[in-house]
Amino acid sequence: MKKFNLSIAALSAMLMALSFASQAQTAGATVFGVSESVLADVAKGWSVKKTILNAEVRNDAAKPESLGKVEDLIIAPDGTVSYLIVNASKFLGIADHRISIPVSQFRHVGNILVLPGATKEELRKVPVFIYAKN
Repeated sequence: MKKFNLSIAALSAMLMALSFASQAQTAGATVFGVSESVLADVAKGWSVKKTILNAEVRNDAAKPESLGKVEDLIIAPDGTVSYLIVNASKFLGIADHRISIPVSQFRHVGNILVLPGATKEELRKVPVFIYAKN
């Protein structure tokens, strides 16, 4: 009889847990956010706003030149970060020159993004990036 009571108690506990779960997430309902334990991991993550946006872009010359600042990043349809949009106008001495550069061409060194081998003259030749009109 003791074994039977334990099984009933275990089954009761499972049914209660399932009822809580069904109340927390019902069909057609969306659960937003994360739990506090997950939130702690999120806080340790990498922030695009703090590390990429407005980051200075330099070349890797013996005396590194400032080439621009990152203004935006482009997410490809498959969800990957594909390009950084760099505003190089201030450093090229021209009015407006936002360019797109593949993420794979950058190296991240401290708070600086390095574009190996790039020069101001080469960046002048890169076509201006224009956002698509939706």
